[in-house]
Order: sequence, then C-alpha cells, then structure tokens
Amino acid sequence: MTALEFNRQYSNLKGLLFSFALKLTSNREDAKDVFQETLLRAFANKHRFTLGTNFKAWITTILHNCFINNYRRQRTRNKVEQPLDQNLEFALKKAVINEGPSQLMLEELDQLFEQLDTVHRLPFELFYTGHEYREIADMLELPVGTVKSRIFFARKKLKAMILNRYGNTEFRRA
Repeated sequence: MTALEFNRQYSNLKGLLFSFALKLTSNREDAKDVFQETLLRAFANKHRFTLGTNFKAWITTILHNCFINNYRRQRTRNKVEQPLDQNLEFALKKAVINEGPSQLMLEELDQLFEQLDTVHRLPFELFYTGHEYREIADMLELPVGTVKSRIFFARKKLKAMILNRYGNTEFRRA
C-alpha cells in the first residue's frame, strides 16, 4: 500500500476512528493520544496491509490494541508516585515505637495466665508459643481432642477475665 492509498483510506475513516477512540477512553485528550498513536503505527506498518481486505477492520484493530497497551501502561505507571531517590531519606529513618503500653499489657496478661488452673494453662501456653495440637498432645500424653478442649476453655476463661477487668469496650475480637 502506498502512502497515497493509505491517506485516501484513512481520510474516509478519520471521524469514525476518533469516535471509536473517544468511546474507548471516555476522555478527549486520551482519545487524541490513542488516535495519533494508531495513525503512526498504521502508517509505519502500511506495507503489512493486504490490498483488497478490510482497511477499516485493520485500522480499528490497531486502535483497539493501542488503547489496551496504553491502559496497561497507565495501570502500572500509577503504582509508583515518586522516584525512590525522593523517598530514600524516609526509608533510611527508622521510627521509634513506644512499647510501654504493650509491655504493661503483657505483664497484666501474664498475671491472668497465672490465674488459670494448670490443666488449662499448660496446653494454652504451649499452643501460644507455637506448638501444634499433636505435639502438645504427645508432650502431655493426652488425646488431641482433650488438648483442643482445654485450649478452648482456657481462651474462654481468659476472655471472661479480660472482659471482667477491662469492660466490654476495651476487648474486641480480631
């Protein structure tokens, strides 16, 4: 296809192509960008067009593919707002976390653990430290169901003690 033939075919479809680009992008400026990119790609690849086939279908396919490529590019581009160099000073600074309240809470929880009977406290503490039900059952020489039951009742008693101590507004289940 020669440049003259391309221009003749293109000029007949110019309005249709822009309307299609506007429909895809829903934004006049983005439609202009996609339309222009489509024209550049189609003109650069005019030698690939087979004479006698549907020029309208060929160029609208190029337009649709340009729109999809731009959409994907925009989606990944929007994830990075600023270059890393601008955020480097914040990444290097480490925030200091006040652990005082959590330390007090842990000490109070330890006191509540101590109030549980050994039958319930021991399986719960082992579970809390990361042991699995089967391991706890083997260590304590108990059936797995008994271990699960004791951990369940330990949680229930701890919850009741926490609610009793701090009231309903302080304790929320995560």
